[in-house]
Amino acid sequence: MKTKSLLVLLFITICTIGYAQKSDYSIFDKKFNFYIANDLGRNGYYDQKPIAELMGTMAEEIGPEFVVATGDIHHFEGVRSVNDPLWMTNYELIYSHPELMIDWFPVLGNHEYRGNTQAVLDYSNISRRWSMPARYYTKVFNEEGTTVRVVWLDTAPIINKYRNEKETYPDACKQNREKQLAWVDSVLTASKEDWVVVVGHHPIYAETPKDASERDDLQKYLDPILRKHHVDMYICGHIHNFQHIRVSGSDIDYVVNSAGSLARKVKPIEGTLFCSPEPGFSVCSIDKKEFNLRMIDKKGNVLHTITRKK
Repeated sequence: MKTKSLLVLLFITICTIGYAQKSDYSIFDKKFNFYIANDLGRNGYYDQKPIAELMGTMAEEIGPEFVVATGDIHHFEGVRSVNDPLWMTNYELIYSHPELMIDWFPVLGNHEYRGNTQAVLDYSNISRRWSMPARYYTKVFNEEGTTVRVVWLDTAPIINKYRNEKETYPDACKQNREKQLAWVDSVLTASKEDWVVVVGHHPIYAETPKDASERDDLQKYLDPILRKHHVDMYICGHIHNFQHIRVSGSDIDYVVNSAGSLARKVKPIEGTLFCSPEPGFSVCSIDKKEFNLRMIDKKGNVLHTITRKK
């Protein structure tokens, strides 16, 4: 009987500790918070719906200003039009929590490039919260004197693989790679904000069985521009797991955000500071002196924190 009572007490203690871990959101207080989410579109299956609900319940406490959606909102063939039913089954009916009725700022992923990419932009005229003014764009946020610039990129047309596979990705070769790269350089040249974050769908550095040419092209065309301007972070998706990588000669934190639905295995490579196969999303919390990106698993646990200080 005594042993049984001790086991019950231990169970209650473990549950209490677990609950406290997931419900203590004081680390997000008095910060400028926003979400990172990507590789979502599974019609609510796998872990998509539970993670969407977690994003909503967390939002009740931490108050994210917006969601940065780093591509592949729709698997597998993108969307046909702004009226495609996938907008409802992949997005509207899944991210239905009242606290997620905030701005979503997306980029195109490779799966969007399999369909009608213009429809992804045009959906901004249908949904109040979907906000995609162009294929690549930038915004500056000012929160009580703390300034943050976010630069959204269209990475598929930078990569030769997508430009060359015209039947599968018909819109990629139509985009002017040089024009986008020149635009990125000009935006970052003029940037004077406290923090600068660049987001795209594809990783510059990552452990993945995907074609190495994808990373090679971004390392050739994009990374020198980001290093030149000393951006704080490059955040992407595409690989369906969490990765935090630092490379020699660069002060940039290269971040792979995990899938918000179906995740994949991962292992460390040279430069890996953290990796995890868990699905989830990330929360960026910023003030004048500190930038924190926290990787959140499907249970609400903080798996890893990236911290940059002024």
